[in-house]
Amino acid sequence: MTTKPIPVWSYEDEYREHRDAILGACDRVFKSNRLIFGEEGKAFEAEMAAAHSMTGGVGVNSGTDALEIALRALGVEAGDEVITVPNTAVPTVSAIGATGARPVFVDVRTDNFLMDVGKLEAAITPKTKAIIPVHLYGQCVDMDSLLEIAKRHGLKVLEDVAQAQGAFYKDRPAGSMGDASAWSFYPTKVLGGYGDGGLILARDEAVLALARSLRFYGMEGTYYSERQGRNSRLDEVQAAILRYKLPLVAPWVERRRQIAARYHAELGNAVGLPQEAEYGRHAWYVFVAEHDDRDGMIKRLGERGILCNISYPWPIHVQRGYAYLGYEEGDFPVAEAKAKRIFSLPMYPYLSDEQVGRVIAAIKEASRG
Repeated sequence: MTTKPIPVWSYEDEYREHRDAILGACDRVFKSNRLIFGEEGKAFEAEMAAAHSMTGGVGVNSGTDALEIALRALGVEAGDEVITVPNTAVPTVSAIGATGARPVFVDVRTDNFLMDVGKLEAAITPKTKAIIPVHLYGQCVDMDSLLEIAKRHGLKVLEDVAQAQGAFYKDRPAGSMGDASAWSFYPTKVLGGYGDGGLILARDEAVLALARSLRFYGMEGTYYSERQGRNSRLDEVQAAILRYKLPLVAPWVERRRQIAARYHAELGNAVGLPQEAEYGRHAWYVFVAEHDDRDGMIKRLGERGILCNISYPWPIHVQRGYAYLGYEEGDFPVAEAKAKRIFSLPMYPYLSDEQVGRVIAAIKEASRG
């Protein structure tokens, strides 16, 4: 009998367990006669805001739209600069560019892949308008230090929380500390939908009102456009599913943490292991290991039925699409070095103990060549 491969992520078992409730949520929407801008979306926005001590929420089409619309609502415009990191997903940076602003990078820390806040101040110029700390892989940037710098320079802070639902910085949940936060509900996320979806949370009601207008053609309740906007809406079906799944985030993160603890306890020196920052609680959206022979490891693990991926194989500044920024290879040595070594192990809450054991055994074997 052939052993079924273990993917880096799967929703099959989750759907099997929650199928009736998920289909019930969809049926509730279909019976409501309101598929867009209905009660499910409003309730989900309010529930997310309450869970993160923010004033309100604005559901949008994707995490990318959440970043761009939030930046615009915070006042970022053409000619401004926005600081972030080069080892993030492309959408973080493409959203900055879509506003007409210029992305500016700072390197990351060697221990946890996150923004090296000690290098942040040197990147600030008179054109800097905002900072996007990316809570990469499931844990938070050093926010106290970052917020102090932002306050001193009068800069807006937009948290990119696409990968960090359920993470904490000290006693504060990710997405609750900046002027605004941008969320993705892409299916792989800790809180994932069954399609695309995104959300903006903000403190200032004026920012929320502007974001609501920008997601709906720049309108404010009528067919009269006050400003240039777009069509970016979180549909009712996704909102209803996400509402159902929101209370499940905590137990799912706890299971992710159990899997991560076992990886840490049993993998030894087979691979370089990611570290949890002393100030936070990692949600382990992905478990990113390191190895000198990364590509060989991925191949050998694949031959053993363990399917891994890389998040992300190229820093943004070395990609042709962002050559216009003028950066060169060598400008961000930590991010560049990490990109050649990292790969993600299977990580999702429905991994069984037996599957985790298979992953660990395969990694030990594959690390020997």
